[in-house]
Amino acid sequence: MAEKNLLEQLREMTVVVADTGDIQAIQKFTPRDATTNPSLITAAAQMPEYQEIVDETLKKAKQDAGSGASDKEIATLAFDRLAVAFGLKILEIVPKRVSTEVDARLSYDTEATIEKGRYLISEYEAAGISRERVLIKIASTWEGIKAAEVLEKEGIHCNLTLLFGIHQAIACAEAGATLISPFVGRILDWYKKDTGKDYAPTEDPGVVSVTSIYNYYKKYGHKTEVMGASFRNIGEIVELAGCDLLTISPGLLGELQATTGELVRKLDPEKAATMTIDQIAMDKATFDQMHTADRMASEKLDEGIKGFTKALETLETLLATRLAHLDESALVSPLAENVFHAYDLDGDGFITREEWMGTDAVFDALDSNKDGKITPEEMGAGLGAVPELVK
Repeated sequence: MAEKNLLEQLREMTVVVADTGDIQAIQKFTPRDATTNPSLITAAAQMPEYQEIVDETLKKAKQDAGSGASDKEIATLAFDRLAVAFGLKILEIVPKRVSTEVDARLSYDTEATIEKGRYLISEYEAAGISRERVLIKIASTWEGIKAAEVLEKEGIHCNLTLLFGIHQAIACAEAGATLISPFVGRILDWYKKDTGKDYAPTEDPGVVSVTSIYNYYKKYGHKTEVMGASFRNIGEIVELAGCDLLTISPGLLGELQATTGELVRKLDPEKAATMTIDQIAMDKATFDQMHTADRMASEKLDEGIKGFTKALETLETLLATRLAHLDESALVSPLAENVFHAYDLDGDGFITREEWMGTDAVFDALDSNKDGKITPEEMGAGLGAVPELVK
């Protein structure tokens, strides 16, 4: 009998999710779950096959917003509806769930986040989709976590993202969140930049963080699922074998599929239950104190919210420009330069993986020369490109 590859073995102990934000890529790989995000909508909005969806959504948003609404206001309304429209397309492909993001600008507003979550679910339900198939994706601020607590009590399931510290994870679990998405690779990126060191997979700060979160959850019986995300190499994945879910880019899925050898389960709920782990009573004062003390978590959360906000504002500008041309039936050319500037946070002329707020798979597709940076030329040439996927 042929030896099983690492991907086959991983699937026996962990739910594997494809980390890709491209609908065509999802069609090829058919992951269990998937997500919508600003980078998907930005890319798809400029692809001919999705032009009708975008244009019809803009026209309907203009009609519903009323005659006095500005193009910017209409574009803001259209963004939410486009997120749902693409979520519905994704749900025709994936067997389980789609995550749809709440506007990052609401990350510190609990009531507005609750309202947005209810609205997004109502749009899905109006289309005949059960709320069991939708996760509302919310940033792991204290305010976002409190919003998730309310939504979960209403049967609206939440995916808490931009999660970098144990204090965020504990607060999410106590709020009853369905899922958290700690960013393994982005934690590693921060530490490498801060210390100048390279880390072996066993010492990788992202791996250490997710392992600690997983063990804490299993020790104290929290039902919130842990989905490790944003991997830089298969060594990180191997060290997190056994995690509830792992979302992995197509390139790394290919490496796992091409690699044989024994995969040892590293995360195990029965082992975690026997560990000595101090329980932390989480309230806002404790959360704020731990968040301030954790420079990496506070910097990455702030950076993530600012990045998502800038990307959303650029997308709204693109949609408003598209809307302005609709009455003239003119085609709007791809505004890749504007998209580029949304992600080039420090204005140095290229986008690093740290700055990129979309999925790793889309970054890899745009980074044509694989130097870890996206130039304006690569953005213009590759926006909407589909990464090669594992068959």
